[in-house]
Amino acid sequence: MTPPSATETEQPLAPLWRGLLVYRVLTLLSAAAVVLYSLNAYAVPAGAVAVLAVMVAWTVATGYGYLGGLPGATDRRGHVAIADVVVTVGVMATTPLVQTPAQFAADAPVMGSIWTPGAALACALAYGVRGGLAGALALSAALLAFQAHWRAEVGDIQLLLLVGVTIGFASTVLRRSAERLRHAVAAEAGMRERERLARAVHDGVLQVLGYVRRRGAELGGAAAELGVLAGEQEFALRTLLTTGAAPVDVHGRRDLAAALRMLASEYVSVSTPAHRVELPAHVVDELVAVAGAALTNVAEHVGPDAPAWVLLEETGDGVEICVRDEGPGIPDGRLATAEAEGRLGVARSMRGRVHDLGGTISCDTGPGRGTDWTISVLKREVGA
Repeated sequence: MTPPSATETEQPLAPLWRGLLVYRVLTLLSAAAVVLYSLNAYAVPAGAVAVLAVMVAWTVATGYGYLGGLPGATDRRGHVAIADVVVTVGVMATTPLVQTPAQFAADAPVMGSIWTPGAALACALAYGVRGGLAGALALSAALLAFQAHWRAEVGDIQLLLLVGVTIGFASTVLRRSAERLRHAVAAEAGMRERERLARAVHDGVLQVLGYVRRRGAELGGAAAELGVLAGEQEFALRTLLTTGAAPVDVHGRRDLAAALRMLASEYVSVSTPAHRVELPAHVVDELVAVAGAALTNVAEHVGPDAPAWVLLEETGDGVEICVRDEGPGIPDGRLATAEAEGRLGVARSMRGRVHDLGGTISCDTGPGRGTDWTISVLKREVGA
């Protein structure tokens, strides 16, 4: 299977932008032929030639802009498309100035003729369905304003709207398909790299860590503590090799599910959705830090070998993380007392982080029933 090219994944609309340029050039030639053929029929022939010169210059300028010929132009295609609509409407606005009253009354083609829809197509490629519809409406309004009989333009307006919406829908589908392809390629590359690393370390690091864990348990005492540490690192390394870390993508987002799975250990069970749960990278870092602080509290106050559970769920408009243990629970007033004494670990490290994200954190605990931390964050609050 041939791997996808960089153009397919990073610039999926590149062929459509090239097709748009071809359309603009061909329609420009057609419009120029019509103007030059009937030049003497215009009220201001020099004005018609001047408008034609503007169309030629603008076609060249937008060609560079849409194809990335200018520095940074690729990121400004949307702005160029909006400017394209403005210039195109300006070209159409010259119709009553350069045409004779007879031409205007006879509903002769507006200045620009079939060259003008290119601006709506550019908006559709840049902004999707909404862009295509907005561009088509702007050109339709200009068409009605600069033609004598609006009923004759109904068919052209319908075609403009249909094409704008269709191309906008196609561009949206292509973008989403390219995004899924990028994720698939990244996942496959990550899986291959993990397999390569797993083969490299299995006969070395993992076996040594496993031996230290077993030998430490046999010897007991200080060696047992080293064995526990070795076992934790062995588990973390196996998790990294099997599930992978959560890298930041080109949009600055990370997979919260993958990041939380890195907290798993011999005593910590992590349950997450099978699909990606993408949030801005800094939000993922903060939520993982909060969950890690809760697990640290479990290790300190319940015991280093106390079991704990981390559960991630999507709630439709947000995410919810639960960290639970089955320890003795936090006595009533313990957190308030710690905060009053200046021990702000929970208040600052957990509550502060969550509140900065616009989320909520609650603690359900009591003697003999363990502790259950629940962290909730709305996606719209964190820009997801």
